[in-house]
Amino acid sequence: METGTTGGTSGPEWVGLPGGLLTLRRLLLVFWTGLFALVTALVLGLAAGPAWAALAGVWLPVLAWGWWLLGRNWLSWRYAERADDLLISRGVMWRQETVVPYGRMQLVEVASGPLERRLRLASLQLHTAAAATDAKIPGLAPAEAERLRDRLTELGEARSAGL
Repeated sequence: METGTTGGTSGPEWVGLPGGLLTLRRLLLVFWTGLFALVTALVLGLAAGPAWAALAGVWLPVLAWGWWLLGRNWLSWRYAERADDLLISRGVMWRQETVVPYGRMQLVEVASGPLERRLRLASLQLHTAAAATDAKIPGLAPAEAERLRDRLTELGEARSAGL
């Protein structure tokens, strides 16, 4: 995990995502582009002849471009815990920064699908009263996701008790 501050000493302490999420997304990219290349080669090979099957190579630049984009996207994900809220920042071209006040959180859950469990990953999902402000942090280590869940739940209960 990367940790660091941005823009001076008074800024939030940002935490990057571990590399497991990047591995998962790149594995899925290789699987799907490989499958599309195989189907393309089979269809063109059977319909137009073996020479046309070589056009399945068009998926190689798609794979390379997707590989690079996934790396850039993964680097853009980060989060920071502040005194009154949680910041989640993501995006390369269209940067999004979500601020979730602890007192507005209604539910904090940790989820992990079959592929995520295989790679020891978990996602943290934050639910608030307004559906538009729900936030998610994917690709965390399960222990970190559980730590965050417990901490955010505790802070949320403390902040909402004063309302």
